[in-house]
Amino acid sequence: MSWLIALGLAAACLAALLLVFKVPRRGWEALGAALLLGLAGYVLQASGQPGAPKVAAVPRSEDGKALVAARQQLRVGPPQQGNSWLIIADAQVRNGRYADASTLLLGAVEQNPKDSESWLALGIALVSHAEGNLSPAALHAFRQASAADPAAPGPPFFLGLALAQSGRLDEGRTLWTSLLKATPADAPWRGDLAARITALEGFIASQRAEAAPR
Repeated sequence: MSWLIALGLAAACLAALLLVFKVPRRGWEALGAALLLGLAGYVLQASGQPGAPKVAAVPRSEDGKALVAARQQLRVGPPQQGNSWLIIADAQVRNGRYADASTLLLGAVEQNPKDSESWLALGIALVSHAEGNLSPAALHAFRQASAADPAAPGPPFFLGLALAQSGRLDEGRTLWTSLLKATPADAPWRGDLAARITALEGFIASQRAEAAPR
């Protein structure tokens, strides 16, 4: 019965995107892939498998809003104008509708594969939909975001966060440390990044202390 409900919701979402948002035909394949991804996520969430240890980044009740705000704070240069895909997807993320946001952002990057910010937003949405776990699709999105704009601080920041949340603590710390070294002293996000690194290092130290033989 739960499968029927999931399929019904997927069909309703597809109809809304085609009829309300007027997604062009060339984006239909991406939409189908995103819906399949959402269904796959539903299966994983229902499987009851224990998750990897995670480092809390922001309060759960504010996750979506905080993620959008953090991505925008890390933006270098003026915001994009006329990117309706990203605007609508941000609204979905703020409301915790990460699968819907991923669907929209797939359309955005298909329309403009060099859109670093939409690739970054897609990676963030995919990680959030997977409850903090870094999937191959999310990793690809982060790498595409970095390739489209190598100087942007957003991709390494959010990839480092996803690595830490997925239990890959040392990898996340290494990426954040490299980003901090490349961050200008007057960057508005430098203090927050340094504080996160300190907190992550403290968490790593505590984990190692607990694992040490007594």
